[in-house]
Amino acid sequence: MTEERIFLSPPHMSGNEKYYIDEAFKTNWIAPLGPNLDAFEKEMVSVTGAKEAVALSSGTAAIHMALSLLNVTKGDKVFCSTLTFVASANPIVYQGAEPVFIDSEPETWNMSPQALERALQDAFLEGKMPKAVIVVNLYGQSAKMDELLSLCNQYDIPIIEDAAESLGSTYKGKASGTFGRFGVYSFNGNKIITTSGGGMLISDDVGAIQKARFLATQARDTAPHYQHSELGYNYRMSNILAGVGRAQLQVIEDRVTARRHIFDRYYEGLGQLPGVTFMPELENTKTNRWLTTLTINAEEAGISVETLLELLNKENIEARPVWKPLHMQPLFETAKYYSHDEHEHVAEQLFQTGICLPSGSNLTEDEQQRVINCLKGALTPVIVKEGII
Repeated sequence: MTEERIFLSPPHMSGNEKYYIDEAFKTNWIAPLGPNLDAFEKEMVSVTGAKEAVALSSGTAAIHMALSLLNVTKGDKVFCSTLTFVASANPIVYQGAEPVFIDSEPETWNMSPQALERALQDAFLEGKMPKAVIVVNLYGQSAKMDELLSLCNQYDIPIIEDAAESLGSTYKGKASGTFGRFGVYSFNGNKIITTSGGGMLISDDVGAIQKARFLATQARDTAPHYQHSELGYNYRMSNILAGVGRAQLQVIEDRVTARRHIFDRYYEGLGQLPGVTFMPELENTKTNRWLTTLTINAEEAGISVETLLELLNKENIEARPVWKPLHMQPLFETAKYYSHDEHEHVAEQLFQTGICLPSGSNLTEDEQQRVINCLKGALTPVIVKEGII
């Protein structure tokens, strides 16, 4: 009999969501406005320390709003991390702008300051500076924000911090997502907290977020009739889903603790095996460990990532490769790309060797042991005997 499937990162309800949903139905606040929505935004401000927040239909919508607020238009350039989900870069194309992809660096797997510096120097010499830089905090790990901010500040280039995967993480004691001009979170079903689908745009620029709220509700002018002077979007989150988010946000610290414990158990069970290297945690940061990720050296481990993924799937365990870099995607085959250095393409190497393991905060120890046992069996060249490898 096949054992029940273990998913990569399934939703984990707190039990309090129904209270807020019922309240929305009881008061008939069903539309994309209402008490839950207002409260969710205020509670995100409290959790992150940002001055203002607007709840939207997705993290993608939040990036799109940020680019719109920065007046990114046709012909502009926007620099973006290459090792990320396509949603980080699609809004650049929505605006008619041109993405330029920046490689990762080994310590965080995130944007390489070294590569960004070269890209900015070239842009300066060409007389065509980017309108923005989108820095992604991959798998919960913060990028090297001090270095990246220093580079961008030299040229007065705003950063959009794509913290879709890093809610609950901190960099030098400050919340991930609060370092750029704008910060973006996602509440997709697989994220550390979920609203089923949704996102949030935050900033210390209160006026900009108020403008985003206006644009996200079809940019309707103040008038007794429907009047529109600007292009708007239908991007607001519903009051029902905001209620789910409120209950989820109440347990964010518990979810971070659970996922960090899951990482620790994987590290303890697999960290000493040949060819296995876990995603590091940058000094003076705390990652939420949204997904536990590691790399496999096929020569040392005696097995490739592809074969390992097939074995896990046969055991009804969902695992995935690391994101395919965007500069390698057919959609962006003509886009410019800057590698970490001339001979080192970090994102490409991580894609070839990286694997994401089941990491849901509701993963049981027995389920995790199943994953560990499967990996040990595949990665250990001799039969594992009781207490002895």
